[in-house]
Amino acid sequence: MRAAFASAFSSDDPLSVLSVGEQPEPAQEGWATVEVRASSLNQHDLWSLRGVGLREEQLPMILGCDAAGVDAGGNDVVVYSVIREPDGASTILSEKYPGTFAERVAVPPGNLVPKPAELTFAEAACLPTAWLTAYRMLTTKGRLPEGGAVLVQGAGGGVATAAVSLGVALGARVYATSRDPAKRERVAALGATALETGARLPERVDVVIETVGEATFDHSLKATRKGGRIVVSGATSGHLPAVNMRRVFAGELEILGVTMGTPEELADLMKLCAERGIRPIVDSEFGFSDIRGAFAKLESGDVFGKVVLDHTR
Repeated sequence: MRAAFASAFSSDDPLSVLSVGEQPEPAQEGWATVEVRASSLNQHDLWSLRGVGLREEQLPMILGCDAAGVDAGGNDVVVYSVIREPDGASTILSEKYPGTFAERVAVPPGNLVPKPAELTFAEAACLPTAWLTAYRMLTTKGRLPEGGAVLVQGAGGGVATAAVSLGVALGARVYATSRDPAKRERVAALGATALETGARLPERVDVVIETVGEATFDHSLKATRKGGRIVVSGATSGHLPAVNMRRVFAGELEILGVTMGTPEELADLMKLCAERGIRPIVDSEFGFSDIRGAFAKLESGDVFGKVVLDHTR
């Protein structure tokens, strides 16, 4: 079957080791096979090409975490990419098992979540990683109160734009920062108050969505109200920020980590999107035949929302 995979590793030029060609059909006994209709890219895919989380003996490895498609029974489904191992460990597709950038992908039957009819395959394929992470950050971990306030650092990426859209839909006052004036304009159109990175907020917030790391973490501490929560799912600017511990204990702040979510949370997220008319922010859509163009777009950093692959073309 046709697939896109890592054929080697390159930390300096990851696109040079992206290969497209024939790969074996998925063959995990007892698993469900899905005909992929759409998938979406994540930074994880670029890191895989750089060799992060993979070993040479695992190559070639089919890339991709997110997908929506049709199962063997003809049902429209969304693929939940976290695989729970018998020993309690977990991995995500493209780390140990072949990923979603292929004609077909196999996962345990419990990893298939029904796709609401209100969402297209392309929209649904945006949800399992970035949008699910943002949803868990706001709800399960962030415990965003009704009518509360949230700060989203570094608006523009998949998780950040998802957090803005979901925060607005949940009735929160949403503040979002970006160094890029064009991204601030776009995030304001989503219903957030857009601010320059590091700018003083009109109020302290209940929850901070932190994906940037070193460049914004001190600002996140200053912007959080007493007893509030800073929820972290990334560190694109560096993972070793200086932390003012006096602010943490004096403000009784919680610093919480998040990695994706559960199948049940994915189902709840899709229900919320269907019922409230929320649609993922799609930066651009490419045919699978132009997957190199999709990767180049993601690597450029000039992205607002998700980069999507249409597997039917």
